Amino acid sequence: MLGLAPDPASAKAAQRLARGDRWSGLGGSERALWGLCQGSGKKPYQTVVDRGGPAFKCSCPSRKFPCKHALGLMLLAATGTLSETAGPETPEPEWATSWLEERAARAGRPERKPGEVADPIAAQQRVARRADRVSAGMAELESWLDDQVRRGLGGFEQRGYSELSRLAARMVDAQAPGVAGAVRRAAAVVGRGHGWPGELLEELSLIHLIVSAHGQLSELPPSLADTVQSRIGWTVETARVLAEGEKVEDDWLVLGRVIEPDDYLTVRRLWLRGSSTGRLALILNFAAGGRQLDPLPARPGELVPAVLSYYPGVLPMRALLTQTAPRLPSPRPAGLNAKQALTSYVESLAADPWNERWPLVLADVRPARNGENWALVDDSGDALEVLPGVDLWKLLAVSAGDPVTVAGEWNRAGFKPMTCWDSDRPVVLS
Repeated sequence: MLGLAPDPASAKAAQRLARGDRWSGLGGSERALWGLCQGSGKKPYQTVVDRGGPAFKCSCPSRKFPCKHALGLMLLAATGTLSETAGPETPEPEWATSWLEERAARAGRPERKPGEVADPIAAQQRVARRADRVSAGMAELESWLDDQVRRGLGGFEQRGYSELSRLAARMVDAQAPGVAGAVRRAAAVVGRGHGWPGELLEELSLIHLIVSAHGQLSELPPSLADTVQSRIGWTVETARVLAEGEKVEDDWLVLGRVIEPDDYLTVRRLWLRGSSTGRLALILNFAAGGRQLDPLPARPGELVPAVLSYYPGVLPMRALLTQTAPRLPSPRPAGLNAKQALTSYVESLAADPWNERWPLVLADVRPARNGENWALVDDSGDALEVLPGVDLWKLLAVSAGDPVTVAGEWNRAGFKPMTCWDSDRPVVLS
């Protein structure tokens, strides 16, 4: 039973729960096990196990699957404790019966192929309605951009933020969340520092470029059209990516991870590099506010043997990971100097001008003061500026003035270190 545990902590917790004193309403039949497990709250957790799967359901908030309560319930049955604790004719509770019958009903339906929808005609109609809304939103945004070219940016510091905020809300209504995010970034630039007009023009230029590309979607190469759709905010179903996406098998080095918590949504970016292929990849995970992210497939600095299925695009980066073997330790990776690193970023922009982030591995760099901020300097004296406000105390402690290898995430604002290596030992920085 413990072989089903998602991690050692869950297995250990399940063993503590494999006692009858934590449970009430225990019962079992040929098809299922069920019980109420008292947690920290007033209301016990409803736990049921379908023996035919096995499949599990529990009312606890854990994102692990199976949770410790389901594992504990199965251990109770395996050790004979459940039959000793439960009554001889304990009836199957309604909440367990409804779930089991729902599973049985689903099993009786014809199996859908990957990417198949229940009502394809209705799905096409929904897509068409959304496409119309997106087109209307893009037309409104294009008109506003044309107005700014004619009027100039005089007085924009007073009116720009409110106008851009209104446009961002309009893009949300138009079901173009990617463009809404770009407009919000432009709004955040207004009045920020002495060079804000130049930064604003850069942001508005990228927005104008995606609006123009949307108007020519049918004329674009398929991979570029996929990228434009993705930047607008259209999503690709996981089933389609797994069925049709480019497959690359390798031992993938986990370069590092960045977690951006939010009241509404926590985002985790996991950056990988293939040991043999050199391919780069991004694994994205999301969790609603207050929920936990899925466990990492491997820690930064480790190798995870896997097949990656890439999302479509002109610069394929985002992927889905299917692990094929246990993770492995890895020596310190090879890296680039500052010029080579920036060249790789520029080449990525040539393929995808909207590319916001790029993973880099810098070899033999030292942290050094750069005014009020920091930079990573290579042996030739070239440097990459570190993002303002990033805490470098771990990196400074590992380096102690000596050159180190650092993996991080680069964007137009600077470099965010994720992992460094003390000899061959990885040290997580973020």
